[in-house]
This record gives sequence, C-alpha cells and structure tokens, in this order.
Amino acid sequence: QVQLVESGGGLVQPGGSLRLSCAASGSIYSINTMGWYRQAPGKERDLVAFITNGNSTKYTHSVKGRFTISRDNAKNTVYLQMNSLKPDDTAVYYCKAEWGYFSEYDAWGQGTQVTVSS
Repeated sequence: QVQLVESGGGLVQPGGSLRLSCAASGSIYSINTMGWYRQAPGKERDLVAFITNGNSTKYTHSVKGRFTISRDNAKNTVYLQMNSLKPDDTAVYYCKAEWGYFSEYDAWGQGTQVTVSS
C-alpha cells in the first residue's frame, strides 16, 4: 500500500502564490510518475501537471508559465509551486502517484482545497 499526504492549500488573493506538497509513504520500490490534478465544484477532475522519474514535465495549457512541478525522489515528494493565481484556479487539488513496470498501480491523496478570492 502507498499513502499520499498533501499539504499547502489555503485561501489566497488573486495574483498570490501557494506551494503544494505531496509526500508518498508505504511499500514503494520506485515511483514512476507523480502528478497533480484538480476538481472544481460541478466539474470533472482534470490533470494540472505531471513529472516523470526522469524529470520530464507536462502542464495543462491554462497553468503554463505560472505553475511549476518538481520532485524530490529521495523523499518521494512532489511539489507544485503556483504563482499568479487566478480565481479560476480555485479547486480541490489531488496528488497522484504511479508505479510498477507498466505504471499499472496508482494511488491518490485525499485532496487539499485551494481558494483564490479577494
């Protein structure tokens, strides 16, 4: 079993910044991809960004240039630095980890609320 614990969410004004963290623990040999997803009220859960174990990254178009994903493999932790936040970024943010030879296993965190409002 793998457990993911997120932290760093909260209330921020438009234009502000937040840094989310997600720490993985449990029976981990090697995590392949770690990513962040978000779900706004009444909407589906969508990919925000992911990073591979080779540090390749991908971002959804709406956050490019504002968000940065990074990881510390020694700590099995992934981060999401969010700058220039907008009200449309308001959502519950979820961390996801994938592992296994074909990345056939995955786990999700419990989610952390990010609210961007004046």
